[in-house]
Amino acid sequence: MRARYAAEVTVIVGQRFASLGGVTVRNRRLALLWLRRQALRLANGHGSAVRDASPADVRPVRFHGTDAPERLRFWATDHRGQDEAIRALEAGFPLLLTVVDPAVGLSLTLAGWRGSLADHL
Repeated sequence: MRARYAAEVTVIVGQRFASLGGVTVRNRRLALLWLRRQALRLANGHGSAVRDASPADVRPVRFHGTDAPERLRFWATDHRGQDEAIRALEAGFPLLLTVVDPAVGLSLTLAGWRGSLADHL
């Protein structure tokens, strides 16, 4: 049986933690593609509804500064970073990217790992 991969986006604001959404997919490339799509949607949306949203997309987040969206956009479009991410997943390591919006104490994490989303809960 082939390994399945999960991906999830979470947010912490102050003492509150929430999952913005996640998926379980059949391979690491699909997990990485989903995370890249979510990073770009969150960076480009700045909390507004995005017209091309699909049911598997995460809920939007309103950033107060530009650092967090720019870091998400850079990660999603940086070829070297994407190569490192796919190699980490291939080796069985989790993929984690956290961006911070210090103006409101928001911390957003994109995560991917081998296994299912249910294994994480």
